[in-house]
Amino acid sequence: MEKRRLYMDYSATTPVKKEVLDEMMPYLTDYFGNASSFHLFGREAKTALDKSRKQVASLVNADPSEIYFTNGGSESDNWAIEGTAFARKNKGNHIITSKIEHHAILHTCEYLQKVHGFEVTYLDVDENGKVDLEQLKREIKDTTILVSIMYANNEIGTIQPIKEIAKIAHEHGALMHTDAVQAAGNIPVDVKDIDVDLMSMSSHKIYGPKGIGSLYMKKGVRIHNLIHGGAQEKRKRAGTENIPSIVGYGKAAEIAKENMEHHISELTRLREKLIEGVLEKIPHTILNGHRTDRLPGNTNFSFEFIEGEGILLLLDQVGIAGSSGSACTSGSLDPSHVLMAIGLTHEWAHGSLRLTVGDFTTEDDIDYILENLPKIIERLRGLSPLYQTYLKEQNK
Repeated sequence: MEKRRLYMDYSATTPVKKEVLDEMMPYLTDYFGNASSFHLFGREAKTALDKSRKQVASLVNADPSEIYFTNGGSESDNWAIEGTAFARKNKGNHIITSKIEHHAILHTCEYLQKVHGFEVTYLDVDENGKVDLEQLKREIKDTTILVSIMYANNEIGTIQPIKEIAKIAHEHGALMHTDAVQAAGNIPVDVKDIDVDLMSMSSHKIYGPKGIGSLYMKKGVRIHNLIHGGAQEKRKRAGTENIPSIVGYGKAAEIAKENMEHHISELTRLREKLIEGVLEKIPHTILNGHRTDRLPGNTNFSFEFIEGEGILLLLDQVGIAGSSGSACTSGSLDPSHVLMAIGLTHEWAHGSLRLTVGDFTTEDDIDYILENLPKIIERLRGLSPLYQTYLKEQNK
């Protein structure tokens, strides 16, 4: 009997949808031209590039001229942070971000601190992962040049009040950037409504190919280039455009916009079934992140007395793929910086499990998880000295 394969790690990456792959294939074979060339082959590529830019822009209500293609979310984050810092260093040297950002933000800020002497403030979050707006108001000052807060957290799914944060930033003359890699294409995002200056996005979180993303840059905003060497992307991002992947990204964005309502309702329904089932069936369990203001497909649990690594190994044995935090830091033995920031102890943070629902998840998949996960947790707790000590104390 073939082992079941159940993917529950959609926040790490998504499969490429067939419609997306079908759209890409001709640009790997027949329409292979360089979009900077003036001949027919180049013009075909340029036409595809322009169409894809419109599709991505439409997803977030931007103007196509405000979308710049990058190789993914991390590059977009680096470009937004470094580009703003170096372009505005004559105004000030202060950047504000949060303690639960993706490492593409945190490590870039650390680099600017250590190498270039910038000052960075890391905002606290509450027990649900929401940024402290009052702390932002206290910390922002005349030398603040940028506020960068992620739209929705990749680990616990909490959605931030980006519109309110942008308003505070602008009242003090700072630019506003948001990492919307998890949000754009999964929940409605309107750059005009939230009024951000810069926004990072990525294709492989919305059923498009890996290695392609974009940076939204509001008209009139000027930041330094991150990659030099050519006139591509209106002379802002050098490098021959990855047309097949850009075409796939555009198609994925188009599908995401068309299916948004169904995507949200179905994923939320399955998410709620999973959350309620896990909390009901497994004692000494907590849900991490905001109960309702969270990404439709995100669940993140902590199980007392055990470690996440063991949970992942046993889940994998029954064919279930999950994670214990961000895929980008899964090789680390340190507890999640996000879970520590929301106030969890090391013990609770180490016992975390992220299961994320996607467009190919079924009701039967949720039932399969609810059948197997309680058995796995019970087995691991049976081997845990901490749990045995707890039981002895309860029986005194």
